[in-house]
Amino acid sequence: MTRPPQATLQTSETISVSSSSSSPERAVYDDTDFFNAQRNDSQSSLGVASLRDMTMSSSLELEHRISPVSRLPPEVLIYCFVKLNSSHDLRSCMLVSKTWSSNAVDLLWHRPLCDTWAHLLNVVQSVRKEDSYYPYFALVKRLNLSNLSDQISDGTVQPFMCCKRIERLTLTGCTRLTDHGVVSIVNGSNSLLALDITGLDAVTDHTLGAVAEHCPRLQGLNITDCSKVTDESLIAVAKRCRHLKRLKLNNCTLVTDESVTTVARHCPAMLEIDLHNCRQITNESITALLSRGRQLRELRVAHCSSITNSAFLELRPHLAFDSLRILDLTACYQLQDEAVEKIIETSPRLRNLVLAKCKDITDRSVLAITRLGKNLHYIHLGHCAQITDAAVIQLVRMCNRIRYIDLACCHRLTDQSVKQLATLPKLRRIGLVKCQAITDRSIMALAKMTSEPTAKAPAPSLLERVHLSYCVHLTLQGIHALLIRCPKLTHLSLTGVQAFFLREDLTAFCREPPQEFTDHQRHMFCVFSGPKVNKLRDYLNSESLYDTEGTMYDDREGESGDADQQVTGMMHATGLGVDDDEMNEEDEAGEGSQYGAEADV
Repeated sequence: MTRPPQATLQTSETISVSSSSSSPERAVYDDTDFFNAQRNDSQSSLGVASLRDMTMSSSLELEHRISPVSRLPPEVLIYCFVKLNSSHDLRSCMLVSKTWSSNAVDLLWHRPLCDTWAHLLNVVQSVRKEDSYYPYFALVKRLNLSNLSDQISDGTVQPFMCCKRIERLTLTGCTRLTDHGVVSIVNGSNSLLALDITGLDAVTDHTLGAVAEHCPRLQGLNITDCSKVTDESLIAVAKRCRHLKRLKLNNCTLVTDESVTTVARHCPAMLEIDLHNCRQITNESITALLSRGRQLRELRVAHCSSITNSAFLELRPHLAFDSLRILDLTACYQLQDEAVEKIIETSPRLRNLVLAKCKDITDRSVLAITRLGKNLHYIHLGHCAQITDAAVIQLVRMCNRIRYIDLACCHRLTDQSVKQLATLPKLRRIGLVKCQAITDRSIMALAKMTSEPTAKAPAPSLLERVHLSYCVHLTLQGIHALLIRCPKLTHLSLTGVQAFFLREDLTAFCREPPQEFTDHQRHMFCVFSGPKVNKLRDYLNSESLYDTEGTMYDDREGESGDADQQVTGMMHATGLGVDDDEMNEEDEAGEGSQYGAEADV
């Protein structure tokens, strides 16, 4: 009797599917990684051992291979694997079958974890292994060694010379690295999209020359504090890396207009540029960047003191920078009202505007800023000593979506301005350092308290950070009211406020002052942050701290215990029994406040 022919048994080689042959390639210039978008590059995956250590029996593999889930297309498998948050889970998926393994290995290895020396050694061992099941050196797409910055040297990075598909290289703070180490990784890295070598003071033009030669796809470059870099190498980068979108040159003091204008001409896709403390930068650079960078979203030129009104007034007529969202002009001392008006006219969608220490601007600038309306979220006008209450009040009325406002060192600022600021519904942070004219009336307004017993209690304040250092007229009662009504408060600075820094029972909750402070500064230092804010609040709630009648420890407190009634007692105790609504704010608004910069001391 003839036996029927046996079914041909397919081997794993005949049915396994490679993700590299069927999965679509990601776009070369994607800003974000398709697989993971986590906050810290070093928290995403493990430096695992070779797959040869992950063996399974052929019968078990066959059982999984013929199951329906094993027949899923690679795209579906990858989509499912992306949802796994644990590297251990991804490693387990690699053990299921060769199909699963080939589609999970990229996710596990594209960003190897190098947060400890042991993990780094594990990764190095795998990428250097010649007979490994997968070419792990070709799977590494992101390499972040910043967590081991003090241990990384030129010899440490030599094993990564073979990793030529790295897209994002982060070497922040690896101060022992020199040109030799960085260049060894950069050479041949045609896929490199972002390079961060912040703080590598030993790096010179030689490194950036290699970047210009080998990294034509570069989109982001951060060379903050690389003080030996000059125009020569930056010009080469600008001419050869024309896809550059983000450039940080903070404290690169040798950089001049020559390289920045070259960037403006050759990198039309520029989105963000930071020239903080590049003191040789002048109007020419700013005009070139704005005229040619029509997609520019962030421009930071803090402490570029050579910039004048002409940088903005000489822009071509009818130019509009609708993409510009962030503009930092800190300590550009020569700017005046005319420049601010031109900025607002050409950038109507600004969200963050920093004019701290622009000492010549007046109410005229602030009235121009009010035209930003609901677009304005962050405003910093520190040390702008000529601004008055009238400008502040109008700013609040027109820009009611402000979340952060800094008004430190405003010696004309009065309670009228702060009471208006307290009406901002989204306010999270406020800086009033050295606003010495303000009193507890301002604090009660920020705490959203009312002295009217029949008034409906407002919702608790959303304030998270409040800076009140050297506001010498503030009392313990006022600050206690602020603590009660601001449950989200995480930072409170009261340096120089006698009601606090002179009391050891209260300073016990302060954080430690900076080591570089003098003895006098350390004595006056009084800053509460994090959990210590809650501890201070609990302490003030539990202790009888007031001698004045009608405080929160009034006999009536036991009947309700409500926080609003407690603070109402405080208001009477400090002489704030009336809200002063009968005062004509419009009449007095012309004499008073100004914006200033926060000094968190």
